[in-house]
Amino acid sequence: MNFKIRRFQERDAAEVSAVIGEALRVSNAPDYPPEIIREMLELYTPENLLEQAGSEHLYVLLDGDGLIGCGGIAPHMGSEKESILVTIFVLPEYQRRSAGRRIMEALERDPYFLRADRVAVHSSITARDFYLRLGYRFSDGVGTPDEEGCIRMEKRR
Repeated sequence: MNFKIRRFQERDAAEVSAVIGEALRVSNAPDYPPEIIREMLELYTPENLLEQAGSEHLYVLLDGDGLIGCGGIAPHMGSEKESILVTIFVLPEYQRRSAGRRIMEALERDPYFLRADRVAVHSSITARDFYLRLGYRFSDGVGTPDEEGCIRMEKRR
């Protein structure tokens, strides 16, 4: 794989939205009902991604020139001591091929990660084991999905 990672640019918005849509429709669909997938798709329109990029550090992962994944990190609730991982998606055909790990490596080198005592992630059911392998633990000690279908996880530094 010829993976490269860089910061998100405005011109990436439509392509990132398409990557997220594909991941949601293919990878997350077995774990979530269609109405939840539809709600998630509405969160990641190109316009919403552009707005989101203004308050977080959003990265894109490329294989050659093709955009194959994304991930972001932001201060959690405005805190300097806590950050949150957001918008982490990889095209289905690149999952389990180190693409997600490459995104996470970039996020864990980001200043928002390095300054935080605690980094949270609201994992999908689909990604739970991926985050466990990377050292994230269940915030509630149990790992059951909340009312939104998210599993609250964290890494303390």
